[in-house]
Amino acid sequence: MRTSGRTKAGALLFALVTAVAGCTNTPPPPVVTSPVAETDAPQPDETASQIVVGVDEIAGGYNPHNLADTSTITSALSQMLLPSVFRPGDEGERVLDESLMTSASVISQDPFTVAYEIRPDASWSDGAPIAVEDFAYLADAMKNQPGVVDPAGYRLISGIEPGQGGKRVEVTFTEPYPAWRTLFDNLLPSHLLKDAPGGWQGALADSFPAYGGPFAIKTLDNARGEIVLERNERYWEKPAAVDRIVLRRIDGSAMAGALSGGTAQFTLSTTDGTEHKLLESLGADVQLHTVARPVTAEVLLRPASPTLADDQVRAAVATLIDRDALIAEGTAGGPSARLRADAQVRPPSSAGYAATKPKDRAARAAERLLAQAGYTRQAGTWRREGEPLSLVIAAPGQREPYASIAKVLARQLMAAGIEVNTVNPPSRELFADQLAMPVTGDGTIGAGSSNGAVPVDIAVVPQSAGGDPATNLASAFGCGPGWDEDESGDGGNSGDTARAPANPAAFCAEGMQPEIEAALTGERPADAVLAELEPALWQENVAIPLFQLADTLAIGSGVLGVTPGAPLTGPFSSAVNWTRGNR
Repeated sequence: MRTSGRTKAGALLFALVTAVAGCTNTPPPPVVTSPVAETDAPQPDETASQIVVGVDEIAGGYNPHNLADTSTITSALSQMLLPSVFRPGDEGERVLDESLMTSASVISQDPFTVAYEIRPDASWSDGAPIAVEDFAYLADAMKNQPGVVDPAGYRLISGIEPGQGGKRVEVTFTEPYPAWRTLFDNLLPSHLLKDAPGGWQGALADSFPAYGGPFAIKTLDNARGEIVLERNERYWEKPAAVDRIVLRRIDGSAMAGALSGGTAQFTLSTTDGTEHKLLESLGADVQLHTVARPVTAEVLLRPASPTLADDQVRAAVATLIDRDALIAEGTAGGPSARLRADAQVRPPSSAGYAATKPKDRAARAAERLLAQAGYTRQAGTWRREGEPLSLVIAAPGQREPYASIAKVLARQLMAAGIEVNTVNPPSRELFADQLAMPVTGDGTIGAGSSNGAVPVDIAVVPQSAGGDPATNLASAFGCGPGWDEDESGDGGNSGDTARAPANPAAFCAEGMQPEIEAALTGERPADAVLAELEPALWQENVAIPLFQLADTLAIGSGVLGVTPGAPLTGPFSSAVNWTRGNR
């Protein structure tokens, strides 16, 4: 079966100018690296005005719309600094955020049109109004930029019209979109970003140029591992109950010491089995919760690769992968170990999740498949016409758990007689260049590339999960716009014309596309479409989901108002209400 990917190319350019930098009279305590160092560290001011949160890492990028930037710290900052039209309610339902909006509703079915009314007093921290330009800027980037989170809904937008001085936004779609409430989360300040050097790929790379939430960044110090947030004095709604929130990098083994010593009021971190037991040893003084994230770790066998375009070779490589070993490496006995992802679209923490993974093939099936594809094993290496079977495996920089999983995967394939080259480009480079290399009419990566990027056969990457299932399906596996624009039978990408792929896997199965679009537009129930397509997606051997990422939330007695939050959001959505408590 021939597969190919389609999407539009974007030309939006902007970058982030590091915004608010400052200093305090008293420098923050050093980054904690061990329980001993925690004991010796200077204690924070014991006042009602500061809450210290221990986290794994504070380093950017911080753009919540980029797969490259998905992290706990990015989610935390976006919830405290950026405005959203809707936010998840207690049960995961989408609730209008009345701190930003007065209304949002469907005003026409033909064409499908949604009208948004923004509060007149809603503004960015530099005084610019939050307005229609911010909606248009985000929609344009999500439609046209590679490596963004769940772009399928935005790709249905055909026009955005202003009204009432920019405070009314009318969005028109080419097709009905039942999940329209999932759009326009985490709006960005377009007036500062649209013409900035560096473009979309530089957006929020280092900090934020302006804020539209209850907090603002006072200092962001990567060397010390600390971000200090203070009350946004320009925020038009309920002011934060505390003056300051400090996000402090603390090594996992030192989290328990930080809580028991009072230098952190709560922690949110990716824990392994040993670190989790240390937190459990604190007893009733600390509340522990598992906080599932809207991300799964996956292995993508990209059919745009000239080598893996062969269905038999791709199936053989998938058979050679020891998935259990990859999951064990990536979860390290932590809470994610209980969230094995055995379905292609729905993550294990979501309502309606059910395993769809078929029974594993026997290892000998790989040898048969490679032989059928024309390979023979010579001196321990699989070869065809004298050339070795060689694959490039990519992971986003040294980000975990992806880098460690990629190393284990490389060892598995090399032991099976496949040559492997592992590359670790910076996360944004991987998604914006390597995984966005144009594909030609036959569905494979074209010759040459911008920036000298290396074509990637296998990617170990984060994938968005847990939102609207039809949108997740279309974003991860859909062909994208223009897949049927001509009659050449190649998905609208004829001859030598090359287009950027519609998803990081560079996958497009034209036979599945009508059903994917039917689910996206509400023509058919998503559950019915998934029931049909999940077995077919497993059979394609393109995406091998491993597990859903999860953090451990440990809440000490020195803070009030902190909860695990709505499903897949975490605790920071309620930060405006946090207060210090008595230890």
